[in-house]
Amino acid sequence: MVNSSKNLSAEKRDQLISEMRKEEQQRQSGYREQALKLFPHVCGRCGRDFEGQKIRELTVHHIDHNHDNNPPNGSNWELLCIYCHDHEHTRGIQGDRTGDSPDGKQEQDTLSHSPFASLAKQLKQNP
Repeated sequence: MVNSSKNLSAEKRDQLISEMRKEEQQRQSGYREQALKLFPHVCGRCGRDFEGQKIRELTVHHIDHNHDNNPPNGSNWELLCIYCHDHEHTRGIQGDRTGDSPDGKQEQDTLSHSPFASLAKQLKQNP
């Protein structure tokens, strides 16, 4: 009986993760296409130009880290290359490791900007 309930919760978790990934992919495809129409194909941090097949290396960064905040005018987005985008999202993690961010302010929870933050909360509440 215990094994079957563990399998059920594992199946439920896997199903939730799968659904969340699909939703995230659908959201991203919509706002990415829109952002590519609105903004020049240049990384907002390093200034590299992206054309042709290289455009796939250009990503949409949510300025407020809220992936559900997608105003049609793009005011919460900036285009970043995959390297600068990765750096942007690891800044908080690196700051947490040292306890403070480089500017001396405490960093917020690094999961708060993650599209999987709600899943993490659900799994903590219902193991």
